Amino acid sequence: MNIVLLGSPGSGKGTQGALLSSHTDLPRISTGDLLRSAVARQTPLGQKARSFMDQGLLVPDDVIVGLIEEVLASDEVERGVIMDGFPRTVRQAEAVDRALSVRGALVDHVLYIDVPEDELVRRMMGRANKEGRSDDTPDAMRERFRVFWKQTAPLIAYYRDKKRLTEVSGLGGIEAIQKRILSALEQ
Repeated sequence: MNIVLLGSPGSGKGTQGALLSSHTDLPRISTGDLLRSAVARQTPLGQKARSFMDQGLLVPDDVIVGLIEEVLASDEVERGVIMDGFPRTVRQAEAVDRALSVRGALVDHVLYIDVPEDELVRRMMGRANKEGRSDDTPDAMRERFRVFWKQTAPLIAYYRDKKRLTEVSGLGGIEAIQKRILSALEQ
């Protein structure tokens, strides 16, 4: 089973992706974690990515698509995968579709975690204080929301047209959201 978690920055994709991975025993691909790791290790990809991330911008498709295509071709994801924060654009979604089709697979479920913007800001400010993330500044947050609605939100229509999208409320506690996600996957 191949699952995509969609949602604006701060919607809980990472938390819910980790919980879903534990529940399903499917590996979780988080481009955010992969990129932050590359930044911390100061790899060439990490250095390139950092300049975009610190401004709240998306890392260019060519960098991300190459990384994801490599992961989707690996034996690690043969039974399926949870894609957390990827794809972020329709172009990336089309690349995921192509990469999975090589294996005779497709994206089975897309869960859009919907959270109001005021709640997102509250969560992200708390995360910034707790984790010290350089990409959770007020200016970067505003830019990330702008970029999400311009570039990532079209994925909602893309997957809705493919009859694979389920909207899940991202309000409430972690366990309540997890229950809604698991219920959506059973439908």
